[in-house]
Amino acid sequence: MAIGSALLAAAATTTALWLAGSFDREVVQITEVVEVREFAEVPEPQKTSPQLPDTTASSVPGPSPAPPDSTVATTIPLFAPTDLVAVVASRAIPSIVTVQNLDGEFGQAGSGSGVIIRSDGFIVTNHHVIDGADTLKVIMSDGLSYPAELVGSDSLMDIAVLKVRADDLPHIRFGSMERLRTGEPAIAVGNPLGLDGGPSVTAGVISAFDRSLVTNPLTGESLYGLLQTDAPITRGSSGGALLDVHGRLLGITTAIGLSDVGAEGLGFAVPANLVERIVDDLMSEGEVRHAFLGIRGSSAFSELTDGVESPLGVEVNLLEESAIGRAGAQDGDVIVALDGVPVRSMPLLVARLRSYRAGDSITVTVQRDDETLDLDMTLDRYPS
Repeated sequence: MAIGSALLAAAATTTALWLAGSFDREVVQITEVVEVREFAEVPEPQKTSPQLPDTTASSVPGPSPAPPDSTVATTIPLFAPTDLVAVVASRAIPSIVTVQNLDGEFGQAGSGSGVIIRSDGFIVTNHHVIDGADTLKVIMSDGLSYPAELVGSDSLMDIAVLKVRADDLPHIRFGSMERLRTGEPAIAVGNPLGLDGGPSVTAGVISAFDRSLVTNPLTGESLYGLLQTDAPITRGSSGGALLDVHGRLLGITTAIGLSDVGAEGLGFAVPANLVERIVDDLMSEGEVRHAFLGIRGSSAFSELTDGVESPLGVEVNLLEESAIGRAGAQDGDVIVALDGVPVRSMPLLVARLRSYRAGDSITVTVQRDDETLDLDMTLDRYPS
């Protein structure tokens, strides 16, 4: 499937974003470790003249003497990087599929990737992979082909759920985002460029969190709260899996960064915590009830000394139908936190809102002049 592109302006560089889609779910436990023994030569202690104890000093036991052979051995568990990627890949590949978007008049309109998340045939991919399809087909890593039914799709976060009639399928489980840090390993599995031969694997690290990308410069449509990785992602890998070292799902790959000089080595994925919530909504209700505050917002800054500015929050401009307005917010208020979690910019506010549903109760902290207020409110539904 030809993957849509979008332009991201940054200084004098224009970045095109190729959208992508697929999604998997299967647990992979890594149990193989390599023992590394480090040996340090410890010199024999020098003999010194005995000294009288200092009665004013606290009694602290000294270090234990070195063993007779003056050698200390320590065992450090360590993953061998090459084996790690190979083990994760071998477990994940059977759960990665190719998603074909078929047009009744012109044949195949495009293709992307997908991830099996349940053994009974539920598959996650990108919305843009299946958008406009007359017929959907899923091809497994072993070459078996299944007709697929669209369960539901969410264009706002570029996620879709498909269903095939099959049982006992290998699947990938969702990972946790709570302790994930910048620099941790990330493994991408997808079907690049529609090539024959099944899924391919690339490896890198988590480069950054909470990225926002303009996906349609004409309408201003954007994706928020994305993971960034340097694991190579190419066209056709959209909807594929970004995995941790245990083979659990960290995100669904959705875009890559391009500039006027070519690929920039940046890939982006919808994080697993948002994907899981969206999938639950699509499977239970067929739609996603995104939350809405009812504002037009812009990032606000506080001025420190010598012209230095510090990110403060989001300045409020109330819409006519505004949930936060009904809760007591006023034009010019600055939102600084949602349920106690700081939000220092408009993109971070939108990303944080994606974790809520319409109808959820929330406490919004605003700064009004020199006063800080907590507003209790019920979130509206994002207008379609």
